[in-house]
Amino acid sequence: MKILVVGAGAIGGYFGGRLMEKGEDVTFLVREKRRQQLEENGLIVESVNGNMNLRPKTLVSGEEAPFFDVVLMTTKAYHLEDAVESVRQYVGEETMILPVLNGIAHIPKLIEAFGDERVLGGVCLIETTLDHEGKVIHSSPIHDLIFGERSGEKTDRILKLQDVFSGTKAPFRLSDQIVVDMWQKYLFIVTFSGVTSLFRSPIGPIRDQEFGLQTIRNVIHETLSIMKAIGVPLADGMENVLLKRMIEIGYSMKSSLQRDVEKQQLTEADHFFGFLLNKAKEQQIDAPVLSAIYANLKVYENRLDY
Repeated sequence: MKILVVGAGAIGGYFGGRLMEKGEDVTFLVREKRRQQLEENGLIVESVNGNMNLRPKTLVSGEEAPFFDVVLMTTKAYHLEDAVESVRQYVGEETMILPVLNGIAHIPKLIEAFGDERVLGGVCLIETTLDHEGKVIHSSPIHDLIFGERSGEKTDRILKLQDVFSGTKAPFRLSDQIVVDMWQKYLFIVTFSGVTSLFRSPIGPIRDQEFGLQTIRNVIHETLSIMKAIGVPLADGMENVLLKRMIEIGYSMKSSLQRDVEKQQLTEADHFFGFLLNKAKEQQIDAPVLSAIYANLKVYENRLDY
């Protein structure tokens, strides 16, 4: 299969690199500045699971190329609209769109752009960042990408995609409940990114503090209340499961959203928290902690000098 990875940043660079390392036909759709960086230095990944230094094929939007079989969408939510327009000319009738953005608000937008039948479900579990030299830094052992038909069916095309992904030096796992997986990751990332960005701290010192731990509990409770009200298919007992996970994850772990704040970049505040708060308003649910997190991020963004 011909695979187009949209973006060669922390997520796209890592998973696209692993597929390329295996020998798959991978092309990265990038901006001109990133292309020059990749041409000069290669795609460099420093990972606890094995380093990579690759010479990738690249495309800049507008250049001619045949349709791709799979488009792996790895952009930040605030770049999604531009990414959709950039990729349109490379999407054919049989192209599968596999997004691994956090959250859920991007799915209706992709369906509107490319049609319901083309859009798969996907989520990734990984802690990566792009350093100032353009290296992908992967700092923890987890590096999973989960994918599947949103219907849960084991279609011919999804089984073929499973074959393509198998044998990669990162777990690419086919799921028959990918929508549930996506919502569960959304619940986690809202909690994790919410509290770490609010306190400007890794998770450990937050949970050490009595009211920091209570804030974690409040975010979980508010988020679950909203999700349950709109009929999200989550398993029973998720509140305790997630709290346990937040207590057990590495003391020094930071969220990617928090790292964006530290780098003075835009954040996915609207995609994560704005979406949920709109749903809360529709359901007449009070969510004071989520509101404070969202307000904190929007005040920060409004002060950025772009």
